Amino acid sequence: MSEFEEWWRRTKRLFDEIDKLFDELIRESFEMGGGRRRRTFGPYYYGFSVTIGPDGVPRIREWGNIKPGVIRPRISEAIEPFTDVVEEEDVVKIVADLPGVEKEDIDVEATETEVRISAERGDRKYFKAVKLPARVRPETAKAQYKNGVLTIVIEKAEKRKKPSGFRVKVE
Repeated sequence: MSEFEEWWRRTKRLFDEIDKLFDELIRESFEMGGGRRRRTFGPYYYGFSVTIGPDGVPRIREWGNIKPGVIRPRISEAIEPFTDVVEEEDVVKIVADLPGVEKEDIDVEATETEVRISAERGDRKYFKAVKLPARVRPETAKAQYKNGVLTIVIEKAEKRKKPSGFRVKVE
């Protein structure tokens, strides 16, 4: 079996397990349990992205409203939006997908180490607490929402100083 075939077999098995999990969650949401009706949130969202960091180590980030649990997954009412954090020389940028809401529905709170994003419109609820890779000055935060994408730019607390050097005279 080639390396690709082995990878495909393992990947297919992973998606089959995810399909089984969703089928079980949907079935359980409609059953009666212990004489009381179970609370259903639906729809269910789950996604992940895999990136390779600068150190060559893969990083897996999950998003949605399904979180792993000890016995069974936890389903929250609020969806954790897919977010990306980009650290630049002088600023930190946060990009979050928030489809289906208006800019008036979005609440952003920033501290020196974290940004909390929440939004609610009708039956759509989003929440995400983003840990920042560097200390920032929250009072400089600027946010823009366009086509379902929220972009937040915050200046770093300490900007990197350009290397200060001086020419040494050779005698």
